[in-house]
Amino acid sequence: MGDMDTTRADLSALDRGLTQLGTLVESVQASDFERPTPCDDWTVRELLGHVLQGPANFATSVRGGKPDWSAGAELPDDWAATFASHADDLRDAWGENPDKEPGPDFQTGELAVHAWDLATALGKDSAELDPTVAERGWAVMSAALTPENRGKAFEPARAAPQDADPYQRLAAFAGRKV
Repeated sequence: MGDMDTTRADLSALDRGLTQLGTLVESVQASDFERPTPCDDWTVRELLGHVLQGPANFATSVRGGKPDWSAGAELPDDWAATFASHADDLRDAWGENPDKEPGPDFQTGELAVHAWDLATALGKDSAELDPTVAERGWAVMSAALTPENRGKAFEPARAAPQDADPYQRLAAFAGRKV
């Protein structure tokens, strides 16, 4: 029974992470595209392109395929609908493969980091985001990411401010300047 409860909690956090990131994606205006983000080399446009591909790539992985993380994403005219479609596909993939290891928490962490990135770039307060999403992401990422396996996706961890909220703590761990 414990594993099933954990799986439901994992999938619930992933769903909430997709929903809140979708809300942020919906709020992006074309006039925001050139804003800087906490990702040193990305503007909002580039971050948005990455965010749109994330759920699609995760769905491919959950279904046993090999996603192409290097593929650049053309930004469609209706980026919010594209994100929503990819998010639904990821939900469906987990519905088809509920026991897929290692589970959705690392994906939840990735969504949380990028929710913080996008919220910060748009001048929104991360305290308004669902703390459970960041906490679940933090739990798995802090256990899984080491200096040796961060690759290009995550810079070295930074110190978070003493009063950091869960998103700020996760973002600092992912190498963002908080």
